Amino acid sequence: QVQLVESGGGLVQAGGSLRLSCAASGRTFSNYAMGWFRQAPGKEREFVAAIRWSAGYTYYADPVKGRFTIARDNARNTVYLQMNSLKPDDTAVYYCAISQNYVAPNDLTDQKFYGDWGQGTQVTVSS
Repeated sequence: QVQLVESGGGLVQAGGSLRLSCAASGRTFSNYAMGWFRQAPGKEREFVAAIRWSAGYTYYADPVKGRFTIARDNARNTVYLQMNSLKPDDTAVYYCAISQNYVAPNDLTDQKFYGDWGQGTQVTVSS
């Protein structure tokens, strides 16, 4: 089992930036991919970004392309989500998740392929 701890959320004005971190511990030796998802009030949880751990390939949801960047630090078993040009629509609880099995690129957006999840961190963007 893997433990994931997110940090870095908070309150920011529209146009501002935040960087989320997600530190993984436990059985991470077979980490295949990590992803960020978010859930806004009254809405379903949705995909934000993912990264394949060894190759570093990245994937983004259309609403965040060009504004968000996902990156990983192999030595620290940590994944980051740099969020720039934030909008009120980005307000949500952000969750990181990990998959230790192969996931096809097209499936990285599907939360069912991730086995372990963090507790979430709140991001609030004011207008």
